[in-house]
Amino acid sequence: MLSKQIEARGITNERVISAMSEIPRHLFVNPDDPAQAYADKALDIGFNQTISQPYIVALMSSLLADLPVGSRILEIGAGSGYQTAVLVHMGFEVHSMELIPQLRQKALEILSEQGLSPASMVNGDGRRGIPEKAPFDAIISAARSRRLPRSWVNQLSEAGIIVAPLGGRFRQRLIECRKEGSKLLRIDHCEVRFVPLLRG
Repeated sequence: MLSKQIEARGITNERVISAMSEIPRHLFVNPDDPAQAYADKALDIGFNQTISQPYIVALMSSLLADLPVGSRILEIGAGSGYQTAVLVHMGFEVHSMELIPQLRQKALEILSEQGLSPASMVNGDGRRGIPEKAPFDAIISAARSRRLPRSWVNQLSEAGIIVAPLGGRFRQRLIECRKEGSKLLRIDHCEVRFVPLLRG
């Protein structure tokens, strides 16, 4: 997975590689999918949700890799908890949101067993963010929307980063936005395919 899917595509950040080499990805997929856990594709985790392919997890994580240890991260859409685990392993203070209670509970159990529990994981509508925990140094979303929710921008610290998929059902781009004053400076990275950001 690391050499063929991630490093071969140019992602070599030590924090990302260390996290993804040490975290057992197969624990975060459905029991009937362990043989496919490390394949170069997204996998169904139930409730019409997915765990992103390893490369996309690595790419999104690498966009935050320059942030110092202890930086506060808001994660939208914890899902299986795999991206959460990577971010915690990288040394971030992760505050996560998951709309589906069953996924949240399962993710928390696995993360606790692996010693990678986030600072918090709440059940709620990701569009609202967690204002009582703001400001965040970065916001990372595992669900797509047509535009960034204003609440995310408001909860982002100066020079903070948002990494998220934007677009409709059939055409999406992974974007990176950096906050400078009242402006967001946007960089487009690649085409992606994510589940929609659901309303709670």
